[in-house]
Amino acid sequence: MIVEMRTYTLLPGKLREWLPFFEKERFPIQKKHLGNLVGYYVTDTGELNQIVQLWAYESYADREARRTALWADPEWTDPSKSTINVMQKQESQILLPTRFSPSHF
Repeated sequence: MIVEMRTYTLLPGKLREWLPFFEKERFPIQKKHLGNLVGYYVTDTGELNQIVQLWAYESYADREARRTALWADPEWTDPSKSTINVMQKQESQILLPTRFSPSHF
């Protein structure tokens, strides 16, 4: 199992408008394809205006197949639903579990 941590830094003041739009319009598409959501968070301290998503996958191959399916979905690639205009930065990290980490996702 692997966990992908995706961090999106939004432009200041855009989180309040972005979050309800994303929850209604974008998240259902993401959830349909990516499947194993571990958590979806916003930052409260430290660097602000950030969204942090954690997605679990069986393997790198599983991640690649799921993300390929996401990007093949016309609903996801619809430019009228894009939120790129409010983003400042995007990051992705793959987290590998330790031997003693629970893997119940």
